[in-house]
Formats: sequence, structure tokens, C-alpha cells
Amino acid sequence: MKRLFIFSLTILAIITSLHAQEKAVWNGKKCAVSLTYDDGLNVDLDNAIPVLDSMKFKGTFYVSGFSPGFKDRLIDWKKASAKGHEISNHTIYHPCTGKIAGREWVNPDYDLSNYSVKKICDEILMTNVLLKTLDGKTRRTFAYPCGDTKIGDSLYFDQVKPDFVAARGVTPVIEQIKTVDIYNIGSFMINGQTGEDLIKLVKQAMKEKGLLVFLFHGVGGEHNLNVSLKAHSELLHFLKQNEKDIWIAPIADIAERIRTHQNTSSTKQN
Repeated sequence: MKRLFIFSLTILAIITSLHAQEKAVWNGKKCAVSLTYDDGLNVDLDNAIPVLDSMKFKGTFYVSGFSPGFKDRLIDWKKASAKGHEISNHTIYHPCTGKIAGREWVNPDYDLSNYSVKKICDEILMTNVLLKTLDGKTRRTFAYPCGDTKIGDSLYFDQVKPDFVAARGVTPVIEQIKTVDIYNIGSFMINGQTGEDLIKLVKQAMKEKGLLVFLFHGVGGEHNLNVSLKAHSELLHFLKQNEKDIWIAPIADIAERIRTHQNTSSTKQN
């Protein structure tokens, strides 16, 4: 009987320890959520950042250096960075592969199919220089324009990986910390979903104890990929109400947590 009691206590201790480790992976929370916004739009500054600030959340803003919403409002973006928002790299001209169905809108001058690997890498690195002059920071993440990762058969980002802590892709998946590729983190592109739809995704992430990345473009307008102000607000209010269980953080912070966890796990296995 005594041995059985000791055995039961041991099993209980192991289970408790596993639960604690499982919870701790996302900064002590059940899951992680990152709010990312692409292209450097006016609505980022006018609609998204004010409500994020009111909730004390920090977003990740992937800006294209030549977009009017960025180049015409550099002072406002500098202020956003000073408040703790992550301002990161989405290239200068947002080149996308134009030679596929549905991409007729791509400007031939900025068709990724017409770029060399050197040309896109030079553009990416020049964007880092531009952003450093804006906020003085060197830690950056990258977002693939249109989710395109290749020129021909070449994964162009491989050439500039050392200059970044992570990259965000567009595959709609809730990631697990052990298996996520920090140089192609999945995300859910939002276009027209209701607040209820967005909250369902968060609940799924909580259930699966994973990483959920939202990819917004327009917030209340300015882009053909858009989320209403109401839906965006409902999502943020839900996150705030459940902040004790959800780690809401920029991509760079989450990527560093993932890297540390994966490196530690690899060391233990070896």
C-alpha cells in the first residue's frame, strides 16, 4: 500500500510538471497571439495603433518603404516604434510574382519573377537600413510580400537570414512551439471576417495551446483586404478579457521565445 501511494505521488508529480512546462512555453500562458499588419497603411496609424495602445497591446507592422502611408508619415511611425510596436521589413516596393492567375494587378516593374535573388536581397537589406534610420533598432523580422518565398527555384530569403530573427508567411495554421519554422511562421489572412470569426480562432489556439498570428491589411478601409473596425475591436476586447491565458506579443518577441525553447529541447535530446 505504501509503495502504491509513493508511486501515485510520483505519477502525479510528473503530470503536474508536464502541465507546468506545457503552460510555460508561451510566457506562462496557454497560447500566444500576434497581431500583424501589412504594407504600412494610414489606417494602421489612424485606426489600429490607437486601439492597440488603449489595450496596452503591441502589434507588428510590416511596412513597405515606398508606400504613401509609410513614407509620408515617418514621424508617426517613429512614435509608434517608441511606444513599443514592432516596425519591420516588408521590402521597399512590395514585389510579388505576377505571372500567376489572379495577379494581373502586379506592376511589371515590381514583378518578383523579373527580379534576381541579388536584387530582392539588396532591396530587403536597404529596407533594414531605412528602418534603422527611423528608430535606431537592429532587431527585425520579415514578411514575404504576397507570401511569395521563391524566385524560380531559389528561396531568396536564405541569403539574408542572418539579418533577421524571424519571417512571417501566409500559411493559415496554428503553430506548435516544437515544430514552427521561425523563418516561415504561419498566419491567418483576414478579409471580411466578423469579430465572432476572429474570436473562434483565438479559442482554437487556446484549446490547441499554440501560436496564432493574425495578418491584417485594411482596418476600417484603405485596402481591398479589410476587416471592419467593429470586428477588429471585438477581437481586441476578447484578448484583453482573456489576457491571463493569452500571451499577446510582437512576432520578434515570440520568435525569440520559440528559438530558445527549440534550442533547449535540442540540447536535451543530444
